[in-house]
Amino acid sequence: MESPARNLIGKGTVIKGDVESSGDIRVDGRLLGSLRSNGKIVVGQTGVVEGDLTCKQADISGVVKGILKCDELTSLKSTSKVEVDLVTKQLLIEVGAVFTGKCVMSQTPAIQTNKKE
Repeated sequence: MESPARNLIGKGTVIKGDVESSGDIRVDGRLLGSLRSNGKIVVGQTGVVEGDLTCKQADISGVVKGILKCDELTSLKSTSKVEVDLVTKQLLIEVGAVFTGKCVMSQTPAIQTNKKE
């Protein structure tokens, strides 16, 4: 069986538009649009996402503005600054993280319920 793809939006890169990935993806650049992954989304310290995120796991160290739907664990690192409406199964917020918005703890998988028709 093939291992899932690992993708990177590098520092200094700006993408305008929606991104879909079947594997894990890391954002160290800037994404203006939605991001959907069947794996883990990592937003590094230099990463900025202005749009909706849908994933299995999220590990946020940078800036996110939009709607974040995560099937399993959402981890907000101490350097993160998020303005989101969050739907997740589990949430970990480190000291120093800035969280503005609302959070709904849900057992319903985000990836399953939001599939495009």
